[in-house]
Amino acid sequence: MSDCRTGRPGGADGGTRGTGQDPAGERDEIITRLAELQRGMGRFFARDRSLPIMASNLTMQQLKVVMFLSFHGSTSGQELARHLHVGLGTVTGIVDRVAAQGLVTRREDPNDRRVRRVELTEAGRRLTAEIIDAGTAGYRRLLEHLDTETLRTMETVMRKIQQAMRDMAAEEHSPAQ
Repeated sequence: MSDCRTGRPGGADGGTRGTGQDPAGERDEIITRLAELQRGMGRFFARDRSLPIMASNLTMQQLKVVMFLSFHGSTSGQELARHLHVGLGTVTGIVDRVAAQGLVTRREDPNDRRVRRVELTEAGRRLTAEIIDAGTAGYRRLLEHLDTETLRTMETVMRKIQQAMRDMAAEEHSPAQ
């Protein structure tokens, strides 16, 4: 793997992670501060009770189902149960309640009539689009308060974070060695 900051061989940490080159623990301290800043941003955005996610009557499990379907499309109850790490009976109850709100529907799988597929309704697609759009709009408003040089720096850092995410995803999907 190459270092996403420099393009040189090594991990995203430039080859210093776990090598003892950081005796003062500066990396860990910086990571802790960044995580706290990220939590603060989350609290800042969560304070807006007008956001669609805050105005919805969905439980966390119901929201997970709706958002999973928005990213993955039609899925079976078995797949949802696996994703949520719950039993099929639990998923059935969750989907029943989300369906009662008109956000999802069930239909027969065209390839296997024994399987019922769950998919978003138009109302469910609208809700997920509103949730995602509202988050993006709030983030844009925040970024508009920053100067151009800071935005350039942030773009560079975000591209490195994006590459680190790609690297992590590739590691997760690569065969164990």
